[in-house]
Amino acid sequence: MADIQRIDSIPALDELIARSNQTPVWIFKHSLTCPVSSHAWSEFQRFAADSPADGPVCAVIEIQLARPVSNAVAERTGIRHESPQILLLREGRVAWQASHYGISREALRQA
Repeated sequence: MADIQRIDSIPALDELIARSNQTPVWIFKHSLTCPVSSHAWSEFQRFAADSPADGPVCAVIEIQLARPVSNAVAERTGIRHESPQILLLREGRVAWQASHYGISREALRQA
């Protein structure tokens, strides 16, 4: 089971992006007030629970609590902000991304 890290600072985001050079990194942008985001969050949690502890890095940015970090993700990746949104980083770049109902445990497994 992979732990889901909460990312709430720019240095933590930079460290996560750097880690994507060694292992895949998932970043989930979660709105704490949106029902669609709650559904996607459940799917991401189920995906992380199925992932081996030495597998991909899983992280969440809670938009209302870390808006500057969420904005930095958009700036660094060139992917326009949406929430819920999930990004798969490999070698510092976005290898795959989805938003809203495109976020499912099965879609994450296939990516």
